[in-house]
Amino acid sequence: MGDGQDMATPLTHLAALQANPPDPARPVLLAGPTASGKSDLALWLAETQGRVIINADALQVHAMWRVLTARPDAQDCARVPHLLYGMVERGQDWSVGHWLRAVTPLIARHPNAVIVGGTGLYFRALTEGLAEIPPIPAAIRAEADALLAEQGLERMRDRLDPATLAGIDPQNPARVQRAWEVLRATGRGLADWQADTPPPVLPRAQTTALVMRPQVEWLNARIASRFQAMLGKGALDEVRAVLPVWAPRAPWARAIGAPDLVAYLQGNISWDDAVASAIRATQNYGKRQRTWFRNRLADWDALP
Repeated sequence: MGDGQDMATPLTHLAALQANPPDPARPVLLAGPTASGKSDLALWLAETQGRVIINADALQVHAMWRVLTARPDAQDCARVPHLLYGMVERGQDWSVGHWLRAVTPLIARHPNAVIVGGTGLYFRALTEGLAEIPPIPAAIRAEADALLAEQGLERMRDRLDPATLAGIDPQNPARVQRAWEVLRATGRGLADWQADTPPPVLPRAQTTALVMRPQVEWLNARIASRFQAMLGKGALDEVRAVLPVWAPRAPWARAIGAPDLVAYLQGNISWDDAVASAIRATQNYGKRQRTWFRNRLADWDALP
């Protein structure tokens, strides 16, 4: 299975949907932290209600990562159509805006799709709209990379306008860098651009919006077990394959666990330390997702 490799979807989630199934004609938005079982739940919904599944996870779009991002496997994809998985090649530009432009015609063709993932910004752009910010020139992106590497996150954060800083996660380097690039390239803060946001593609009120809120202890144990399962399915081989072109700051290199396995392959840490570090990084990622969902998806229906 995809998100729940070799591990059953929590019965409480499934029981809740069986007791109160969503309207088969309405699209379902299904958000959840990593390893929460959302891909398996989406598969059940798609099979029982005649839906397709559309990916809303920024890590699962990358072609080189199938095992490491727990992408749905060939067996799952043969059961129902899975769209926007593994189609972004290394070096290809990809952003929230790219995803929104890709998903819009799919929703028109599949109006009752299950849109599932762990990337909150994708859901926010879909249901609240996305500012039409001009592309960032490569030279400014290189300048941002150098600034972050040489002076650190705090210095980059200090250069943002207050309104933008108040609206992003100040501990997330990717979000801070994106905000800095927008300000540097356009002379306008990200918050200013967002104030001119066009209408959303799919307003929240037109959907069944569900967010999975599993118990922390259960989720952390599942993350650890799933990572061990990933290793058995070839996660290390996936990382070894990209080692010659490894670029730590590339978007595709943000796959959770990849930096730790790269460090092992480069001889910088032991195998046990690499595995422990990858599991810990995944658990921390799940914690950030849970916090984001709690704060930003408060009006979504919760699946315990």
